[in-house]
Amino acid sequence: MGEYYGLPTGELSNPFFRLEYLSSLGPRIIRLAPRGEEINLLAEVPQFGWQTVNGFYSVRGGHRLWHAPETAQRTYVPDDDPILIEQIPNGVSLVQPVEKQTGIQKEIRVEVSPGHPQVVLTHILTNQNLWPVELAPWAITQLQLGGLVVLPQQEGKLDQGGLQANRHLVLWPYTRWDDPRLKLGEAYIQVLAQPRDSQFKIGYFNRHGWFGYFYQQWFFCKRFIPRLQGLHPDFGSNVEVFSDHQFVELETLGPLERLEPGEKVQHREIWSLHHTGAMPATLEEAHAKIMELEL
Repeated sequence: MGEYYGLPTGELSNPFFRLEYLSSLGPRIIRLAPRGEEINLLAEVPQFGWQTVNGFYSVRGGHRLWHAPETAQRTYVPDDDPILIEQIPNGVSLVQPVEKQTGIQKEIRVEVSPGHPQVVLTHILTNQNLWPVELAPWAITQLQLGGLVVLPQQEGKLDQGGLQANRHLVLWPYTRWDDPRLKLGEAYIQVLAQPRDSQFKIGYFNRHGWFGYFYQQWFFCKRFIPRLQGLHPDFGSNVEVFSDHQFVELETLGPLERLEPGEKVQHREIWSLHHTGAMPATLEEAHAKIMELEL
C-alpha cells in the first residue's frame, strides 16, 4: 500500500508503467509513472477545490468520472465516501456508493495489460433512481503542465460532394480566440499546456478515436470509440481540453442517453504510454513522432 498526501493508495503495474488509485475514496486514479521513473504524468493538486451546494468538492488531481451535462448541482458532488474495491483479472474495479444528490452510482474498472504499455478503463454509470435520467459519461484526466496536447482533425470531406461542413470547434465563455495556448493546424489542433491565470477550454467531435499529450520524453495517448450516432453534450463534443495555471485536462464524453431505473451506460478509454524522446517544438515535429507511433 502507498499513500497520496495522506490518503492510502493501491497499485497496479506492468513492465512499462506503474499506476496508483485511491483505496479509501473516489473512484480516482492519482498516479501514472513510467516504470523505473519517479515522475507522475498526472497532475497533483491535493489542496485544490471549492465550496458547492453539495459541500466542499476536492479536485485532488489525477483521473475521475463525472456525468454530463455540467451543472453545479449534479456535477460537483464530493466523492469522499469509502469505495468498494473488487479484484478483477489484471486489475481492480472501483465502485462508489450511490450519489445521494443524483441517484447515480459511478464505477471505474481498471485493467492493466500484462504485455503492452496500456491500460483499459471502463467507466460505468448506473441509474439507481426510481425515475429515468438523461446523462452522458464524462472521463477526465488531469495532467502536469509543461507539455503539448495534439487533437487530430478531420481533413477529408464527409459527404460525396464535399458540400457539407466537416469539422467544428466549441469554445466556453472564458476562452479567447487569441489565447496563445491555442494553435490551429490542418491536421491537428495544438494546445500548449502553459501555466496561465486565465482558464481555457475547447471541445470538438473527434472521429479519429485518439488524442494525446507530449510531456517530457513521453506521449500519453487516449483511445476511444467515436459514437457517430446520438447527441453529445456541449454542441456535439466527444473530446474536450481544459487548462489553467495548475493542470491540463484531457476529457472524453459519450453521447447523451436516457437511463431507465437500474440501467447503466459504459464508456471505455484505452490509455497507452510511449517513449518518444525530446518533446516536439512544432506541429511538424509532433506529426512526425505520431506517424512513427502508427496511431
